Amino acid sequence: MFPWNLFPFHNNNFQKMVSGMKPEEIDQYIQDIMKKAFQENFGSMMNPADLAHGFPLMNNQSPRQTNSNSSSKIQAAVFETHDYVYARIPVKDEEWLKQLRVYHTSNQLILEHVPEYDDKETITLPAIVKRKGSTAQYKEGTLEIKIPKNIDMQYSEIDVKEIY
Repeated sequence: MFPWNLFPFHNNNFQKMVSGMKPEEIDQYIQDIMKKAFQENFGSMMNPADLAHGFPLMNNQSPRQTNSNSSSKIQAAVFETHDYVYARIPVKDEEWLKQLRVYHTSNQLILEHVPEYDDKETITLPAIVKRKGSTAQYKEGTLEIKIPKNIDMQYSEIDVKEIY
């Protein structure tokens, strides 16, 4: 439940305070309250700056989940939406597209033959994906791979026993 009690809208003094503020001050005040509300209730799950400035991908900022393995030759940005998992791969040379092979399992994306022919890169996906329906699109130096998510509703209970 959203903590509406953090917002002082029901207070009569709030009306007087807001009427004397400039629009920039009101904006800053609202942003400060939103930061406090989301930091207390959601911890580090969400960056409050994203709320004030839109989602990271809409502002050409890098997404939060990236493949930052130090031995990795390809820095792929991987993120998910409600229905899809996206991987954005910067392509330094368009010749890569001629030799590139892209595969995926239910939880991994596999890139072969880039940057060198003998190279193989495995990227762990943030969600389980479907076998079919994937698309890849190259535009402005970036290869974007879109894979539909698979909703796995099969749960298995694990019996926990005490061992003395």
